[in-house]
Amino acid sequence: MFDGAVLGGAGTHSVIDRDGGKHLGMSFVGMGYEGIHQGAWNIEPRLEYMDEQGIWAQIVYPNTVGFGGHRFYENPDADLRIAAVQIFNDASAEMQEVSGQRLFAMAITPWWDVDASVAEIRRAAAMGMRGVNLGTGPHLHGLPDLGERYWDPMWDVCAELSMPVNFHIGASTDTMSWFGTSPWPSQPIDHKLAIGSAMMFLSNSSVIANLIFGGVLERHPEVQFVSVESGIGWIPFFLQSLDYQQQQAAPGSVGTSMSLTPTEYFQRQMYSCFWFEEAGVAAAIEALGPDQVLFESDFPHPTCLYPDTLATAASVVRSLPESSRRKVMSENAARLYRIPLS
Repeated sequence: MFDGAVLGGAGTHSVIDRDGGKHLGMSFVGMGYEGIHQGAWNIEPRLEYMDEQGIWAQIVYPNTVGFGGHRFYENPDADLRIAAVQIFNDASAEMQEVSGQRLFAMAITPWWDVDASVAEIRRAAAMGMRGVNLGTGPHLHGLPDLGERYWDPMWDVCAELSMPVNFHIGASTDTMSWFGTSPWPSQPIDHKLAIGSAMMFLSNSSVIANLIFGGVLERHPEVQFVSVESGIGWIPFFLQSLDYQQQQAAPGSVGTSMSLTPTEYFQRQMYSCFWFEEAGVAAAIEALGPDQVLFESDFPHPTCLYPDTLATAASVVRSLPESSRRKVMSENAARLYRIPLS
């Protein structure tokens, strides 16, 4: 609840029920707390699920307040918005502590105010939080876009405190809808879910391109960025396209505002996550580099790998060298989010 308004449903759209069944299509809609897997909302059952799956730690992203934390902005009371952000982050830090440093929620920011965002990132880091979750569309609300120098103080504090910046798919008001405008109106609702969900993965292509061509990575070489829940198979092609367009469409940027190619910027400062992909994962990891890829499970959402999370991953990464397997399944995330492995 936020100022009397209900922000989200039970378990933020869990498709796993209390008996461990997975609901396909839209059949999960309407399940309440009494029906969904308790690990969707309760710490102890979540840890039990992780132990069963062989997962030590998880990075947790906000859903209830929008994938980018943008829903607080809907309220006109600025003081209330700040208070709500702080309460949300306080609860997230408490969850991390109660979980025994196994559930790491990414902090949200009062993104409508750069000074308040800097202060909140400092406060979150002081509470032991390990990263920031941002929205992609402040310019849709009359603010400078993320490529403008207005935001430099925020990038500076993220670099100073080693707080990686996470962009979850659908992390702005123009891409938040599962369906969006991609499915044609004649499609039945479950087809709209399928098409809209797939197109959401590609929504992060825009933020990757704009961060690179906007000079954010050039000016802030120590900030690390994560494209969350977007997959990896399409990224090598997309980076090749950006490299080509840098030469063909923006030749004046080469060696001036951009000292590297888009692919080189990605390999220096960006990460992306895979889970359901099979064909092409090994090739994508080779193209991007094994240091830039993370594994996720997406539990308990419609595209999650439940119930065979690691078995599914094992079949996909089996062809990789052991060192690469260790990186994408464990070491990269541990390094990026500063999670001790022993």
